[in-house]
Amino acid sequence: MGFKQFSLRIIARTIAAMVTLVLLTIAVTTSGYHAATILLVVLLICQFIELVNFVSKTNNELVRFFDAARYADFSQRFDLSNVGAGFEELGHAFTDILTRLQKARTAQVTELKHLKAVVEHVPVPLISLNQENQITLWNNSARRLFGTTPVIRLNDLAQFGSHFPEQIKTMQAGERQLIKLNIDGIEHQLTVAATEIRLAQQQELLFSLQDIQNELVSAQLQAWQDLVSVLTHEIMNSITPVASLASTAVDLVDDIIKDIAQQPADKKDISSQELSADLRDVTDAVTTVARRSKGLMTFVDSYRRLTRLPTPNKNTTSVRFLAQQVIDISCQHWSAQNLAISCNISPESLDINVDQDMLSQILINLLKNAEQATEGCEIRKVELNAFINKRGHPVIEVNDNGCGMSKEIADNAFVPFYTTKRDGSGVGLALTRQIMLAHGGHVTLDSKINKGTSIRLIF
Repeated sequence: MGFKQFSLRIIARTIAAMVTLVLLTIAVTTSGYHAATILLVVLLICQFIELVNFVSKTNNELVRFFDAARYADFSQRFDLSNVGAGFEELGHAFTDILTRLQKARTAQVTELKHLKAVVEHVPVPLISLNQENQITLWNNSARRLFGTTPVIRLNDLAQFGSHFPEQIKTMQAGERQLIKLNIDGIEHQLTVAATEIRLAQQQELLFSLQDIQNELVSAQLQAWQDLVSVLTHEIMNSITPVASLASTAVDLVDDIIKDIAQQPADKKDISSQELSADLRDVTDAVTTVARRSKGLMTFVDSYRRLTRLPTPNKNTTSVRFLAQQVIDISCQHWSAQNLAISCNISPESLDINVDQDMLSQILINLLKNAEQATEGCEIRKVELNAFINKRGHPVIEVNDNGCGMSKEIADNAFVPFYTTKRDGSGVGLALTRQIMLAHGGHVTLDSKINKGTSIRLIF
């Protein structure tokens, strides 16, 4: 209805202007109508100005509406009641459209914020690679994985493994790979899955990087624990009666030898003396069996520690106090062996939340290993250091300048029962890794032949 009235008013104003133009033509062509001519000229000019203003009012409001929609300026309001011609309804329509656009925009922004929050808190790191080889880290997990190291281009990934950029670049959508990385000295095993994303003319590959290192280590340790539990149970069930019977046999043979020795001299004969000699041989043999059985029981019992690790009783502990306590216990005799120990804690007030007894046992074992590793060195040095790494995690490390290890030995150092020492049990470092896993931490080993070994406990 408003647009119909608008058209009628335009027509009416146009007809009025045309009539005035006709009258002006007559007045101009007829002599003696100078005053009327001037009046008609003024009237015609006013009619054109009024017609232009009438049309411009609506056009200006239309332009303002489209600008508001284009630039998302939802604060604009349209009151066209003063325009007339029923355009008040048009103003209400403009305002209603902007209000609806504002609600839709708010809903989109809210949904986008929700999706961003979900992506940010996904526990699996997410990164994407575009056609220009640019890397985008999409969530907190990805940023935590790579730490403070800037990752912007594909080649930036080479610092975590020379093979990493090429493996990422050659992966196809839907493909999965297992990739090993070394980030801040800690080995990570990632299951990498690739998904293709297309937005307009852009094409990207989205990668999920799930770190399964701790899960693999935990599963491996659990398998070893299950195996050790079965073996120790069966061995102990078999060896315990053997040890008991051997001890009983030794006692019985000793009693028989004593009875023969206590017989009167006139009743002893050559057979009795031979029997006593044979019984002494039996005693020696059975004693050896008993001793080895007890030794085997002690040996097997030491492996039970791998399956009986209690839950850590964590408390805030001063690293300086703990280090000094461990050094006092382990290193009292080192000066006599020309073995020097240095301790560096930075900052001095460094505290960690650990089970003090468990950590003390780890450090005592590591210092003992360092002592043995430096045997035969002209200058023997061991360092016990503690500091905060660039990710903000407390680190305790034990360094020595000993004989070091080959790569093969270092790769197997944390495997239970693996040892190169004649009197070693192969439990120490395996137990160290298990205790660190129980604390939610990591243990790393870096060793080079004739250059020494460095073991780091990262909490």
